[in-house]
Amino acid sequence: MKGVPGLLRAAATGELPAWACVDARRRRHSQGVARLLGEWADALSLPVPEGERWRAAAWLHDALRLAPPAELLPLVGPGFRELPGGMLHGPAAAARLRADGVTDDGLLLAIEYHTIGHPDFDELGRALYAADFLEPGRTFDPLGRAALRARMPAARAEVVAEIARRRIGHLLRTGRCIRPETIAFWNALVGHAGA
Repeated sequence: MKGVPGLLRAAATGELPAWACVDARRRRHSQGVARLLGEWADALSLPVPEGERWRAAAWLHDALRLAPPAELLPLVGPGFRELPGGMLHGPAAAARLRADGVTDDGLLLAIEYHTIGHPDFDELGRALYAADFLEPGRTFDPLGRAALRARMPAARAEVVAEIARRRIGHLLRTGRCIRPETIAFWNALVGHAGA
């Protein structure tokens, strides 16, 4: 596992860094995401270190979810400062991990953009994006999410595209801005990256 194996190996077992800001509910969510990613890694017959990498990303993606936005703003780069406060946790967690010496670019990108998507996601990035949305503890659309979960990981490309479609549709219905990375992610998912 690339970059600070001890920190990532500990995270793969649910041990969060001292700087994490989570409560019991958020830990349960991360545990559910880690369970999904672990199951999918096993179903895909990924090597053990890659499965650990996936579980580490699951545990770390929301490590700063409950930190006050005012504390997260100084951690994120200028490109993230216009994000709503509730979405700063991914970029801030990635920044903290980089400061701690983590050099796994794919894992950092997955954590940084897990809420909005990114066209450069590797398999882990797409899996984390999906697992965060499909985690069984979430209360919205339980039947629809269960149906999508049942198709994972065999139909992962289609499921990730469906999740992106739903998220983008929500943004459109609520009149919110859509980030350029989200649009590029969608285009990459549907095969129109150059369009």
